[in-house]
Amino acid sequence: EVQLVESGGGLVQAGESLTLSCTTSGFEFDDFSIGWFRQAPGKGREGVSCIFSRDGSRFYAGSAKGRFTVSSDKAKSTVYLQMNNLKPEDTAVYYCAAFGFCNRDIATNDRSFDYWGQGTQVTVSS
Repeated sequence: EVQLVESGGGLVQAGESLTLSCTTSGFEFDDFSIGWFRQAPGKGREGVSCIFSRDGSRFYAGSAKGRFTVSSDKAKSTVYLQMNNLKPEDTAVYYCAAFGFCNRDIATNDRSFDYWGQGTQVTVSS
């Protein structure tokens, strides 16, 4: 059974950092891409970043470039999203998802991902 579990969310002030984790199980970690998505209150879901661990390719949405870094640890079957210089507009529920298209269109690729975690809340106060 494919499972994805996010953790690491919380309440921070603007300018601070958080690192989210997505621990996966039930599939060969290197064979599939993992994406990070978020959904703010009253808004649609948007892609933030993705990684394909087998070849190391990674992509970022415009909102994440220069501030967020995606990485993976195969030994732990875990993908991380390090978020620096957080802004109030980053407030959202963050989800990780697997088995989708990881490319430069990640911002709008959410429907290509088949398996989703339950999400973790990130709140950035001004």
